[in-house]
Amino acid sequence: MVTHEAEIMAAALSGRYRKIRAQSLALTAGLQPEDTVVQSMPDVSPTKWHLAHVTWFFERFVLEPGLRGYTRFDDQYHYLFNSYYYTAGQMHARPKRGLLSRPTLARVLDYRSHVDTAMQQMLQSGASDEHFTQVINIGLNHEQQHQELLLTDIKHVFSCNPLRPPVSQTLNVAVTKIAAAYAYSTGEKGIHLVGHCGDGFSFDNETPRHDALLHDHRIGDRLVTNSEYREFILDGGYDTSELWLSDGWATINERGWRRPLYWDDALEQEFTLRGDIEIDDNAPVCHVSFYEADAYARWAGARLPTEFEWEIAAGKQRADGNLMDSNYWHPVASDGTQYFGDVWEWTSSSYASYPGFKPLDGTLGEYNGKFMCNQMTVRGGSCVTARDHIRASYRSFFYPDARWQFLGIRLAKDGHDR
Repeated sequence: MVTHEAEIMAAALSGRYRKIRAQSLALTAGLQPEDTVVQSMPDVSPTKWHLAHVTWFFERFVLEPGLRGYTRFDDQYHYLFNSYYYTAGQMHARPKRGLLSRPTLARVLDYRSHVDTAMQQMLQSGASDEHFTQVINIGLNHEQQHQELLLTDIKHVFSCNPLRPPVSQTLNVAVTKIAAAYAYSTGEKGIHLVGHCGDGFSFDNETPRHDALLHDHRIGDRLVTNSEYREFILDGGYDTSELWLSDGWATINERGWRRPLYWDDALEQEFTLRGDIEIDDNAPVCHVSFYEADAYARWAGARLPTEFEWEIAAGKQRADGNLMDSNYWHPVASDGTQYFGDVWEWTSSSYASYPGFKPLDGTLGEYNGKFMCNQMTVRGGSCVTARDHIRASYRSFFYPDARWQFLGIRLAKDGHDR
């Protein structure tokens, strides 16, 4: 028998499901079918693939095991739209997702409708017990992460088009005007609890909560701006080997990097979600790799913060901000320190598990744990991160040469450095 409380919770979950699923389609409203197929590099997935993959997640992990009599939309989709869950079966190679001209976008949208109808049936029938409620919540947060990826990926796709078309006239990195010179605040030291506090949803890589030791340090009061990064370029930053880690020096020379990803050679314009615009000197620099962030910090006589220096400092700030739309925000900390929602911020911390970390049971255990190797931790979320993901404990991870995400720089110094 389904209790009244269970009915209320099921209705709330059903409403959230509809809202998040609709948001994915809203983000693609200005795209043409041809736009949704292109894969501009191996790290980028086509828009159509994103829409299908998040749908496959609900079909594979919720409907097939949880809804009696459910029939797959198409057996072949289990192979085409699996991402990296090897315990769930084999998958189409990631670098070749752009070759999937079929199924068509229309067929993928039919797939979404098929799964959405079945999901609503399951939610409204009360068949989603505690286990499936947890999996559904993971799936919804997973879809929000793919909404962010969808925007960063289509931005890269459009940047490769000589026409330089805009993705949207409303989505962009909001500008924070900054007049003050770069300054530092004294960071906390000693032993501090870090990780998710257990209030509300979190991903498994934010847990368990544990002690971390912080040494004397100071942390930057804001992000590094475009103007400041331009000074680094003009001062020969990309030509001075002493500033670079050896892997970084090899990478920038092999790939010919001399500026952030979307800047023009004249250092005057950048490609954004709204198309080409004049570079705003006061906006946070973004689309730089870990190697570039690290070299800039060394040039500035500083370093990158550790992820726990960042977390403790960010946790002291209050996330205020204006809604960009129903699911995305661009918050600015109450004192203008920009910890949340401008750009993901590189830290000096390798992406690793916390002491006592245990992956989720079953196939979903592959969600985060398997990637805890050879990547760097980033914090803060970006202007296209889902609003309800922004929290001090939220962490993501990228390879040190990644630049297509909204990735920026905050500086830190050891306590004795001036």
